[in-house]
Amino acid sequence: MLIGLVSDTHDDLDAVEAAVTFFEERGVDAVVHCGDFVAPFSATPFDADFAFHAVRGNNDGEWALSSTVDDFGEYHGEAAVLEFDGTSLAVTHGTSDVVVDALVDCGDYDYVAHGHTHAHGVEERDGTVRVNPGGLPIPVAGADDRFRVATLDTDEAGADAVAHHVLTE
Repeated sequence: MLIGLVSDTHDDLDAVEAAVTFFEERGVDAVVHCGDFVAPFSATPFDADFAFHAVRGNNDGEWALSSTVDDFGEYHGEAAVLEFDGTSLAVTHGTSDVVVDALVDCGDYDYVAHGHTHAHGVEERDGTVRVNPGGLPIPVAGADDRFRVATLDTDEAGADAVAHHVLTE
């Protein structure tokens, strides 16, 4: 099963549409957004040919975003625990490093996905893989100058199951 991971799209419809197109072309089975859509209009393009899951980011208006996403996917609020093809995935926006580290270090999940920093990355610790798909470029240390998303292939294991993809230069 192929899962698309995206975060921190911040109302950039060009980036959102690039992500949706990429995920559709790759034939992903589900997409997980790790928060910071900002406004509900930037969530609606994810009403596509895949299952869709989202958590709240620190810039999202929860009540409006929840009702929008729930029309075509699942809005999970602060965090979610999902299972795809026997692979467990905890999802949070990542505002708190303490929470992200606790999710990774508890050992209950195969993968922990988060955003917030806009810096893509993958790290494996004691059998759990932390994944940040990236996000829109922002001028802070560690952030990329390109919009990135990630895919997670549940037929693979560990960090090798994760691939990052550049969508905009």
